[in-house]
Amino acid sequence: MRLQLKNGERPRKVQEDLISPYEYEIPKTFDEALQKFPYLKSYVETNGLRPIYTANPSELALDALHLSTADVLYPVGLGIFVHVKVGGEIGKYNIIEPKKPSQDLLDKFEDILAKEITERSIVAETTKEKEQAIFEIFNRVVSSGKLKIPESERRDFIYHFIREKLGHGIIDCFLADPWLEDVSVPGAGKIYVVHKFFGSLESNLEISKEEIDTLLRSIAERYGKVLSYTHPILDIHLPDGSRFNIVFGEDISIRGSNFTIRKFPKEPISVAHLIRWRTISEMVAAYMWMLLEVGVSFFMCGETASGKTTSLNAFAGLIRPDAKIVSIEETPEVNLAHKNWVREVTRLHTGSKVTMFDLLKAALRQRPDYIIVGEIRGEEGQIAFQAIETGHPVISTIHAGDLETLFQRLTSPPINVPKTHINGLNIAIFQNRIKRGLKLVRRVLSVNEIIGYDPEENSLNYLPVFLYDADRDELRFTGSSFLLEAKVLPFRGWGTDKLPKLYEELRMRAEILRFLSENYPSFRDVWNTVVEVENRGVEEVYKNIKEGNIPWIKYRG
Repeated sequence: MRLQLKNGERPRKVQEDLISPYEYEIPKTFDEALQKFPYLKSYVETNGLRPIYTANPSELALDALHLSTADVLYPVGLGIFVHVKVGGEIGKYNIIEPKKPSQDLLDKFEDILAKEITERSIVAETTKEKEQAIFEIFNRVVSSGKLKIPESERRDFIYHFIREKLGHGIIDCFLADPWLEDVSVPGAGKIYVVHKFFGSLESNLEISKEEIDTLLRSIAERYGKVLSYTHPILDIHLPDGSRFNIVFGEDISIRGSNFTIRKFPKEPISVAHLIRWRTISEMVAAYMWMLLEVGVSFFMCGETASGKTTSLNAFAGLIRPDAKIVSIEETPEVNLAHKNWVREVTRLHTGSKVTMFDLLKAALRQRPDYIIVGEIRGEEGQIAFQAIETGHPVISTIHAGDLETLFQRLTSPPINVPKTHINGLNIAIFQNRIKRGLKLVRRVLSVNEIIGYDPEENSLNYLPVFLYDADRDELRFTGSSFLLEAKVLPFRGWGTDKLPKLYEELRMRAEILRFLSENYPSFRDVWNTVVEVENRGVEEVYKNIKEGNIPWIKYRG
């Protein structure tokens, strides 16, 4: 931070007890949380609660949890806690945060801050520098008596002031929660969310028409966008990658301005998470791990909100670490750990348009080991299959519920892939949301190997390798794989006599991934394991895990 002070004095040190909301430690136990955050204790005692407390909701045994009556409390950082209570017409998503000080007090400090910055010639460029400058001035004016705030309320005051002036106001509470998929304001009234585990929920926060318009204008201005009745629809990409869609004005939105935020997770969901949540099996993950090492093209297929992109990203995390990957998207959602990753997005709203088609053509000249296309919807599909034909593996998502629909979509307008080119696609994975008992869950329903196009029948020949067994709620391996035998064996220079060894390796990889799902499911731990396998081999890593010797597991998220 650069502080230019007229009299040459140095800024005072920030009080030790005044910690930035961004530096609050996450309480690991319920009792610790109650002790450190009095407003949480007040909320719990007032409502007579004793919820399940977890510092990480992904570690909940969701199958054992009765989601129709779930009562869960968890921290999201910044001193914010979320209480989820499922049941009734719609479940509740209650945000518990520090009490907001009076607006008069906030306005008074803003005036003092502006005067101090001018008089002392304070220059702060980054958000962190601005935050530290606010701390320094806040401590000085409180100590001098210019701003009278009880010591017990100072942390609460700073939280709200920084949120309003450096953050995104009320929506920062939702942006802080990594377990949300969507945040939506359909108009004046309650704010609604879609939770990764608990589905659609109603929050305890409300917003008026005037507050929505003020907030949206402020955010649009901050990102250099024009929002008005003549320019009422905007898409903004937030710094964390989330997509902010705005529809402004009562003339096109009856209940007043509305917005939706499609959340971008700070750390991606891993295949170990998907195994833990029963979206896939460890055998499916091990199967994809082996095939991705030799370069296969696959599509994640399913309906809207079936989790296609999440699963695609999880599988992409199994691609060998030294691979060069080019991702092409309209909205940046893919998030990888690979160092040689070229990340490209379309430009559709400003300047000359750059489409998926344009970027995909350019990608062919970049010699990638893998091309990831966010979604196949139009003419970019032709280029994707041209890439496959020329030896560039492509992975993507597409809306299709079954193989017949997939074939029809690919070979019909506006995609128009020649039918004979479909042979280049190796795998079609179908995933959807299904209802089990009283809850909606995401499940991969089948993994299919594409054998080829049959011109006489005008259909695809395929081999289902994994099929979902609804009675047992699991993916069943059919026992053999054409692709493992036709691609992995020759890639390694093995003959058919090595088939038992091939399937034994499949089993070992599945055991490794099962261990991770039960103990260390984070994306970083899975990635570290993928790196370890690449460097030391499957058998050595498998042996180390059996012995409890796992020095590469360093992350404890």
